[in-house]
Amino acid sequence: MSMDTKTAAPRASRLGIAGWMLFDWAAQPFFTVITTFIFGPYLVARLTDDPVAGQAAWSYTLTIAGIVIALLAPVMGSIADASGARKPWIAAFAVVKILSLMGLWYATPGSSLVFAMAMIVLATVAAEFSIVFNDSMMPRLVSPADTGRISNIAWGLGYLGGMIVLIVVIALIAANPVTGETVLGIRPIFGIDPATGEDARITGPISAIWYLVFILPMFFFTPDQSRGLPIAHAVRAGFADLTAALRDLRGRPRILRFLIARMVYQDGVNGLIALGGTFAAGMFAWQTFELGIYGIILNVVAIGGCLYASRLDKRLGSKAVVVGSLVCLTMATIGIVSTGPGFTLFGLVPLSVKSTGGLFGTAAEKAYILYGLLIGLAFGPVQASARSYLAQSIHPDEAGRYFGLYALSGRATSFLAPLSVALVTTATGSARLGMMALIVFLVAGFLLLLRTPYPAAKVTR
Repeated sequence: MSMDTKTAAPRASRLGIAGWMLFDWAAQPFFTVITTFIFGPYLVARLTDDPVAGQAAWSYTLTIAGIVIALLAPVMGSIADASGARKPWIAAFAVVKILSLMGLWYATPGSSLVFAMAMIVLATVAAEFSIVFNDSMMPRLVSPADTGRISNIAWGLGYLGGMIVLIVVIALIAANPVTGETVLGIRPIFGIDPATGEDARITGPISAIWYLVFILPMFFFTPDQSRGLPIAHAVRAGFADLTAALRDLRGRPRILRFLIARMVYQDGVNGLIALGGTFAAGMFAWQTFELGIYGIILNVVAIGGCLYASRLDKRLGSKAVVVGSLVCLTMATIGIVSTGPGFTLFGLVPLSVKSTGGLFGTAAEKAYILYGLLIGLAFGPVQASARSYLAQSIHPDEAGRYFGLYALSGRATSFLAPLSVALVTTATGSARLGMMALIVFLVAGFLLLLRTPYPAAKVTR
């Protein structure tokens, strides 16, 4: 059936859209406190004896999760179109994610590294599959003119949720390794013992409970599609639909070009988000306290970046926002990898090695934070506006299959960036040289996107 003969469902009410937007609010703390700022660096610094080996182990963890997501996300998207209703699938993956996050409490120093890696893989896979189903709801809920604005605001809400959880951890749980007190000058609540990593391990259960509570409005208020095929039939139909979608892409070269461009640059974005905190932990010996403060700073900037991008997207279009964000991220990555004790920009700018004795006391740490502000400004809009880029290029009836392919484009080669970082780090013994691999992905994706029209296809709704 041609796209122009299909009838789009009525748009959702404001309450329904708000429930959908709260999914990002519910989901983001996992990425903020687990994969980026708290638990990931804890795994690198505390569950292994060598930070370089720890970064490699973390990179391999992300690689395994990325391969699983790349293989199955497109099938999940096609199943979503065949089964109709998205919420049952989101609920099923929520169970896996919540139980896996709860399991992180048992990742004590000296315990099995493989167990912690397995819990992260399960939680990451479940989180990403849930996002496929959630994103595929957007074209039916929001008018094309509003997708960029709503997408960026939802992403900003996600960062706000992640920041709130991060602030709670830093203010009430994570202790300064020198004073044994939190940033408020108190002992960690609930008798949390930072010496045994409890301040990092507790972020697993906290993220799980937060997710459980705040996905409920989406289930209560956001309209879902009517049920389609039974699950068994939907799975079979999903595989067939995916095959048809892949064939269909040959006749839609502009969408294919967009997906390839995103596949390349998103590898660099994923690697930068996941490995930036662990890189700082290894280079500056930052603990949970410092990493949490750094994360709060980035999230404050990220919220402002998403809100500003929501206006830019409506005025300039999603492509302009994505392109500008990639420029910022590339500059930030160059700055980060070029900074070390006593220098930045590969030694062209010498820095004092003396410490003021306070938080982020060295000049190199301050430079790292400055570059981090560019990341905070751009890493929300680069993803939120890419989501709206695709939403404006497809018909709502094919949203599942194309957002499945969209997830594939974000994960199909996502193992390459962390794997490249891991291999270069292992081969050279230098985490800095390992991180430089990310620049290649960002620049290559940027160049491909420049040649992609916007929107990628004209759609009659």
